[in-house]
Amino acid sequence: MSPDRFEDHAWADIIPADLIQLYAPYQRETYVGPRPALVLIDLYNLAYRGGPVPPLSLMDQYPSSCGIYAHNAIEPTRRLIAAARTAGVPIFYCTSDNRPMAGLRGGGATRRRTSTAAVRLPDDFEIWSDFAPQQGDVIIRKQRASIFQGTPLLSHLNLLGVQSLIVCGESTSGCVRASCIDGYSNGLHVSLVEECTYDRHELVHKMNLFDLHHKYADVMHVEEVVAHLEASHPTKAAAG
Repeated sequence: MSPDRFEDHAWADIIPADLIQLYAPYQRETYVGPRPALVLIDLYNLAYRGGPVPPLSLMDQYPSSCGIYAHNAIEPTRRLIAAARTAGVPIFYCTSDNRPMAGLRGGGATRRRTSTAAVRLPDDFEIWSDFAPQQGDVIIRKQRASIFQGTPLLSHLNLLGVQSLIVCGESTSGCVRASCIDGYSNGLHVSLVEECTYDRHELVHKMNLFDLHHKYADVMHVEEVVAHLEASHPTKAAAG
């Protein structure tokens, strides 16, 4: 893969030439690994509250919203999920485990301070309606950033013979990053879908995509991943 193609991603407008040169040894061919599962990180209602506006304008009422960045990712994510379903790829969702546990839980999975005016609704951690889980999908409830930490995910993957992950969701700097690193650390090839991943600020998003791409995951465009899924199951794709 040429250096230009390897770096042809969202961070191109913020990463200086000397940093590209410093990270040049990480250059490689990127791909979707064998026997993949699709992992959808924290696509819950809380990330979309307030609508498609800058997150800064939502801080008081919806401090956890990703605003416009979450909404921009809806259609690419719908396309990715549809391709995975057609290809017969296992699909895993995760969301926050906010169920009361009689005082057994420790501190929260985030140290983010929230406004006293913040709106909290009973369905905050339900999956956004555009991505509603279907029969056969697995929903993992987690208390920490990574979908792997303290959950049965790895057992599910082993039982299904999964060897690689296709990852997307939010936030790039938080739960997505933690999950990608844990996937890599557990010996799985990780493909992170750029257009289906987002954060509360573009600079944070781009810097974390850049770092993950060069160390722990293959950041890929949604078109590449969908094309792979269609090519790997042409009969099912044609039927869909």
